[in-house]
Amino acid sequence: MPVIALRPLVDDDLDALFEMMRDPEAVRMAAFTPADPADRQRFDAQMARIRTDPTGTYRVITYDGAVAGSIASFVLDGETEITYWIDRSLWGKGIASTALKMFLQVETRRPLHARAASDNTGSLRVLRKAGFQPRGTEIGYANARGAEIEETVLRLDA
Repeated sequence: MPVIALRPLVDDDLDALFEMMRDPEAVRMAAFTPADPADRQRFDAQMARIRTDPTGTYRVITYDGAVAGSIASFVLDGETEITYWIDRSLWGKGIASTALKMFLQVETRRPLHARAASDNTGSLRVLRKAGFQPRGTEIGYANARGAEIEETVLRLDA
């Protein structure tokens, strides 16, 4: 049985994370991404900020020891939000659900907030399975789609 684990980010993870975060189909599904996912300088600058942010927690998700994605919490406008990214080649294997369950043991602040494109049924399923409840929707510009789309806002209280 494959082993899913979380660990701190190390420099050697950056290339793998950059590659998976610029996969066109994954970017389209995530929708709310940087304007140019292929901009390595922007990615490196963002990762440098994340690594030094005292309000955030960032973990690499591994699947049988290999980098499978990332999961993080950060404070935005006074609210703690979570985000995650799974390599598209590993979608549907329960990695996101397992990693989120594990991460919720590390990130103990509540409430937690999450957002997903309303048509990203896989991500919404993962969040609901972990106890996040929909709190409403917002319309926002999604760089990956070049249009305004609906985003579901969720919250975990306990």
